Amino acid sequence: MLTPAFVIHSRPYRETSQLVEVFTQDSGRFTLVARGSRGPRSPLKGLLQPFTLLTIAWRGKGDLKNLTQVECPDHSLRLGGDRLFYGLYLNELVYYLLEAHTPFPEVFDAYARAIMALADGETPELPLRRFEFLLLQALGYAVDFEYTADDESPIEPTLLYGFERELGFVACERAPDPRTLFLGAHLLAFAEGRFDSPPLLQAAKRFSRLALQPYLGKRQLKSRELFLKRKASMQGCTDYRHTDIGAV
Repeated sequence: MLTPAFVIHSRPYRETSQLVEVFTQDSGRFTLVARGSRGPRSPLKGLLQPFTLLTIAWRGKGDLKNLTQVECPDHSLRLGGDRLFYGLYLNELVYYLLEAHTPFPEVFDAYARAIMALADGETPELPLRRFEFLLLQALGYAVDFEYTADDESPIEPTLLYGFERELGFVACERAPDPRTLFLGAHLLAFAEGRFDSPPLLQAAKRFSRLALQPYLGKRQLKSRELFLKRKASMQGCTDYRHTDIGAV
């Protein structure tokens, strides 16, 4: 039976094959062997590309199964320029944060919507933030944006709240790190799934960074590094660490 899937990552395997990390709707994330896929006459050559909705089948009893069939029902989604790095960022989140061989159908659907939105030209911050927030919720890492974590008081729009990892938001006028302070009005907008202004998008990006960091650990995201280098080269900057990292 064919299953919807996206290619998250691939690398050469032996002389003509590939190891392909796929994210499927029904079985989650796992690795397949695409035998002979790099051969000059392989029907799979050029087909196993990221950001393309495929339908696939596989067989095997061990952890490393064999890809047996691939179909491409839709045209390939092209992500060019900065949007390529945004798509790679989504792939890294899926690869690092989702447990292998575990279905996450709601995350799969959100990933597909995010990739399509990027390909369709939507402001990139919107699909990225929507995906990050849903991912946190699906993994059980979501926090309450309507009530404080310490005394369960309702969030007030005009007050400032400090974000404490693994706990939530607490009323706070100052914090050792100002990046952890959020306006109550922004938190209430997050509760409604709204990111409809530049300040909201900036606050949402800041929150996502803080919330995801403990689960990413010390991993350095390749998409972010490549994005920084691209921006630095475009701006003629020799130290890419000090450029604006945009949406990623």
